[in-house]
Amino acid sequence: MATVVRLTRMGRKKRPFYRIVVTDSRKRRDSGWIESIGYYNPMVEPEVIKFDANRLAYWKSVGAKLSDRVAQITK
Repeated sequence: MATVVRLTRMGRKKRPFYRIVVTDSRKRRDSGWIESIGYYNPMVEPEVIKFDANRLAYWKSVGAKLSDRVAQITK
């Protein structure tokens, strides 16, 4: 199974926030996920980014790929 760490959209219309989740790369953006490891809210000032660095490191160590956006916001 090819796993990927990516964002899934939550929130209401025109007020999105995102969960940082680990999922199978073949699933759609908002379909089921394996584990939620954090969240990202770009709508507040300053942007809120909270994630479990230990779980992110674990998933990277077992071969999960990061999406471009997740790689950018978790630096």
